[in-house]
Amino acid sequence: MSTIRLIATLALLGLLAACSNAPIVRSDYDPRADFASYRTFAFMEPLGTDRAGYTTLLTERLKRAAAMQMESRGYAFDEKNPDLLINFQTHVQSRTEYVGPPPMMWGGGFGYGYGAGFYGGWPGYAFGPDVIQYNEGTMKVDLIDAKRKQMVWEGVGTTLVGNAQQTASDEQVQNMMSSLFARYPFLAGSGAVSPRK
Repeated sequence: MSTIRLIATLALLGLLAACSNAPIVRSDYDPRADFASYRTFAFMEPLGTDRAGYTTLLTERLKRAAAMQMESRGYAFDEKNPDLLINFQTHVQSRTEYVGPPPMMWGGGFGYGYGAGFYGGWPGYAFGPDVIQYNEGTMKVDLIDAKRKQMVWEGVGTTLVGNAQQTASDEQVQNMMSSLFARYPFLAGSGAVSPRK
């Protein structure tokens, strides 16, 4: 592998690694929703992360992390009469990135005492493209108006996924949920926008 190609590949891997530490987060909300009227929350039944009629370990971690975020904003858990219902969805997708070959440098600088000119690479040292494969994980949190059965806020986070067990760990779930709810601008019962951290 040529030096230029190696540098380009390492730069892309570095970029992907940086993404794994800081998820890419986006959010959206319904501006017509009356956020001042929301004071309580519960969880959808079944949740999008449950399987075959049972609750997964990931679901339990997501519920704890979301409850912590909601309660820190003044919401109370009320399973019987919630204003908001929370749902989760997760997805892991295999991705492929193409790293093209570096541009060919003709002339100037490759003379090695023989003068400038067409002294490029020798046959057998081709600068071909590299292909990098990785897994990208997405977590989505929906807040639904329980009475209207309508989504009023969603947060979506995307990050690089390495080890599946590490990705579903309590620490990783807490970190992702914190990043998502950093984009949730409301406080319970007031509709006031909370300061972003």
